[in-house]
Amino acid sequence: MTAAAVTTRRLGRARGGEDSPGAMAFMIALWLCLAVAVIFLVVLITQTLMTGLPRLDAGLVTNYPGPDPTVAGARPAILGSIWVVATTAILAIPLGVAAAVHLEEFADPRTWFNRFVELNVQNLAAVPAIVYGLLTLSLVALLGVANKNLVIVGATALGLLILPVIIISTREALRAVPVEIRHGSLALGATPLQTVMRQTLPAAVPGIATGSILALSRALGEAAPLLLLGGLVYLRFDPNGLLSGYTTLPIQIFNWSSRPQAGFHIVAAAASIVLLVLLMAMNSLAIYIRNHFQQRW
Repeated sequence: MTAAAVTTRRLGRARGGEDSPGAMAFMIALWLCLAVAVIFLVVLITQTLMTGLPRLDAGLVTNYPGPDPTVAGARPAILGSIWVVATTAILAIPLGVAAAVHLEEFADPRTWFNRFVELNVQNLAAVPAIVYGLLTLSLVALLGVANKNLVIVGATALGLLILPVIIISTREALRAVPVEIRHGSLALGATPLQTVMRQTLPAAVPGIATGSILALSRALGEAAPLLLLGGLVYLRFDPNGLLSGYTTLPIQIFNWSSRPQAGFHIVAAAASIVLLVLLMAMNSLAIYIRNHFQQRW
């Protein structure tokens, strides 16, 4: 028997392989956990759809909140979500992309400071959202701002929340660009900055856009940091600027769900459907950008 055959037999009989009882038991347990999670998700979405469909009408989008759940709407919450998420994108995406470019293309990974920054960026991506609300609250109090219920304040908290996610996704997109493109650009006489701006960064745009949209989807569904910062749960006017009071769809859903009347639970379910549609649209856009514009090297 050849040495290769002996090695193959030994590897096939190795304990802990894919065909071992322990591996099969772990795989079965993994699939069972996944099945339970999917079943609960399907049941929850189905129940929400069945509950909210009677109030899924034009009045839900055009009307203001009120004491009558049959005509109450989420217009200020929808407009507030647009204002907050748009401001969050303006604050977080340029800063996150610039930080990722510096860490990936220019910073020396051998220095202790850059390693410290990279470690903290990775850790901050897993920090609970309420911590960013507390951080923003402390910052606003330090600046002496009395009114914390402002679009710019809520966007600052959400911007801090998604900034590590944008940095990490942008770095992964930059790493996916072949190093030969950088070497070719430098060999033709371009400076490192010109190489990044004209070659590396444009090639990484699909990955950057995908990560940024997914990060904004997370920001759209957050309510805890905004409630901590004084986000209004009942608003009768349209937010119209960075210094305007606001509410968002998650806050409005939280308010209606906490009411004892069954009618408000129905309109909360309908608003949840609107929020789910917005989140699915943003995630679908991210998938389309990734599949349509991604380059195969």
